[in-house]
Amino acid sequence: MTMTPQAGLLHLIETWRQATADLVALARTIEINQWESPTALDGWDVKDVVAHCAHLEAILAGAPEETIEIGSPPHVKNLMGAYTEQGVVARRGATMAELCDEIEESSRRTHAALRADPPTDPTAKPSIPTPGGVEWPIGTLLSNRPLDLWMHEQDLRRAIGRPGGYDSLAARHTMSVLGGGLGKVVGKRAKAPEGASVQIEIPEADLSWRLAIKDGRAIRDEGTAPATVTITLGAEDFVGLAGGRINPDQAEIEIEGDEQLGRIITLNLAITP
Repeated sequence: MTMTPQAGLLHLIETWRQATADLVALARTIEINQWESPTALDGWDVKDVVAHCAHLEAILAGAPEETIEIGSPPHVKNLMGAYTEQGVVARRGATMAELCDEIEESSRRTHAALRADPPTDPTAKPSIPTPGGVEWPIGTLLSNRPLDLWMHEQDLRRAIGRPGGYDSLAARHTMSVLGGGLGKVVGKRAKAPEGASVQIEIPEADLSWRLAIKDGRAIRDEGTAPATVTITLGAEDFVGLAGGRINPDQAEIEIEGDEQLGRIITLNLAITP
C-alpha cells in the first residue's frame, strides 16, 4: 500500500528513532578494549564513529556548531570532512557511556520537536537544524539520518566482529535507498551498452533490482527474459560495497552472463561513502 507523503515522513521519523536506539544499544555493550579498534572509515576507530554520530545528532537537536583545531589529518579530504572531524576531536575525552548519553538526549529533543510540529511536505525546509547548514529538504534529511546511523552501526559491527542488525526498519530502508542508486552505477559508471539488462539480487533480504539500458539511460525493467548479467550477493556484502566500505575482492559475488560487465558494475558499486 502506498503511503501518503505525510505518512511516509512519519515512517522515516520512526525509522530514524529506532536506528538511533539500535546504535546506542550496541555501543553500550562494546568493551573498553575495543574502543580503539580500527573501522573501515579512514582515521576513525570505534569510539570515533560513535563520537561522529553524537556530533551530528547534537547539531540536529539544536546544539551550537563546534569550532576546534584539528590539524591536517590525512583522512580529511574536504570541508565536510573537516566539519565532521571537528565533532569527533571535540569528543576525544568522552567515554562511550557519555557519548551514548549525548546521542540519547539529542534524539529525545529532536523527536519531541518533530512530534510537536510534524512535517507534511517532503520538499519543505526542515524545522530542525541541519549539520553544516546543508540545505536538504525535510524528506531528504529524514531519509538520510536512519541510513547514516545504520551504516555506522554496521561500521561498528564489522570492527568488533559482531555482524547483525539486518532485521530492522533502518536496514530495510538503507538497502532500498542504496538500490535506488543502482541506475547511476549501471548506466553512468559501468556504461552498460544499449539494450543490456542487469539483474542484481540479494536473496537473503528478498531484494532484487532489474535495470535495462534504453536511450543511454538505465531504467527499471519489467522484462522476464534472461538478463545480460545477473549479480547475486549477500546483504552484508551489498551494503559494504554500496557503502564504499569494502572492495569486490573482499566480497562473495556470483556473476552469471556477461562476466566483464558484471565485474565493471561491482567495481563501481559504491553509492554512498
